[in-house]
Amino acid sequence: MPPPPASAVTEPPSSTPGVPTHPRAVPWHEARVRAHRAAHPAPPRRTPLRDATGLTLAGDLLALGPHPAFDTAAMDGYAVSGAPPWTVRGTARAGMAWPGILAPGECVRISTGSLVPVGADAVVPLEVATDTDGRVFGAAPSEGRHIRRTGEDAAAGDRLAPAGTRIGPALVGLAAAAGHDWLSVRPRPRVAALVTGDELEHSGAPGPGRVRDALGPLLPGLVAELGGETVALRHVPDRPHGGLVRAVQVHSEADVVVVTGSTSVGTTDQLRSLLADAGARMVVDTVACRPGHPMLLAELPTRRWVVGLPGNPYAALVSALTLLGPLLAGLSGRALPRLPRVPVHGAAKVPPGRTRLVPVSWADDGCRIASGHRAAFLRGAAVGDALAAIGPDWKDGGLAPVLLPQA
Repeated sequence: MPPPPASAVTEPPSSTPGVPTHPRAVPWHEARVRAHRAAHPAPPRRTPLRDATGLTLAGDLLALGPHPAFDTAAMDGYAVSGAPPWTVRGTARAGMAWPGILAPGECVRISTGSLVPVGADAVVPLEVATDTDGRVFGAAPSEGRHIRRTGEDAAAGDRLAPAGTRIGPALVGLAAAAGHDWLSVRPRPRVAALVTGDELEHSGAPGPGRVRDALGPLLPGLVAELGGETVALRHVPDRPHGGLVRAVQVHSEADVVVVTGSTSVGTTDQLRSLLADAGARMVVDTVACRPGHPMLLAELPTRRWVVGLPGNPYAALVSALTLLGPLLAGLSGRALPRLPRVPVHGAAKVPPGRTRLVPVSWADDGCRIASGHRAAFLRGAAVGDALAAIGPDWKDGGLAPVLLPQA
């Protein structure tokens, strides 16, 4: 079901009312902006149309010629000249033009998409014409009726799509129709995912004291949805200063390293100290939101990025949409998606100074909060349509920004 119309498509102020409980916590809306602004797009490259879907235009897509390239019939029927009745002189089909010039009182049978012959005033649809022994009768159409004129959709040199547009099937088709075989694109950012946790099981139901890994299966699809490419996924033990250090260093082919489950303040949560030892520049160090507030974003001296996500699955999803999504958009040369504000119905508690991210499902009057969204539980996100970012001043039915898929 498509989303309801948004009342406005604007971002709320970057500040969050109240005082965050963590002195370093960045307001949620500001965290998205910081992640996007920090990134620099990768150099462009050329790719054939067949490989372009999911990438981002590095330059404007221009019309190589007018579209349509010639006066073309918009209906099956008769291309006519002058007043009725008309004498049939021949046939024009797609790819097979009629070579003559129509005089007043003449016509040719014509199919949709065919070149309109010289001298034709309009096209009379089949269903409103009568063909009797080569004579066609019907009401005289207005000048130009059912003819798509040369350049009516776009003139040569017109911008068909701006740089920074994510390439979908429709854009590939548009580029092909405009005569392009190759596109200048930004490549997908390469992402390596490191899932930490000594307690994780990777198949079957977990036993007592064990937890089934949800983030290993979740991350590659999420990265692809956000416009990236997962080049590695490894499971790393919690031992301090051991496997995680080596794993972050070894993935030199990745533009972004995503680390899960090592962002809090426990004895096994070593990511911040690792980043400090490596001389990383911290861009976002905790976010004033629930769930996911321990998330972080840092840039290593090697110009690679590290995104730290909490280990709880729903908290990690929220954090990835908050930091990883905007970062990948920036690396791809795409604009930071603006979030529509729609009425959100339901009940949710929001701590002072925080933004709470809740899964929502579309409804006739906006959207409704879906159940099942504790930090470790993905049911609400799995069955919902989007996430809503509600602040401390939100009340049932009030407007809130909504994170749409691929936002």
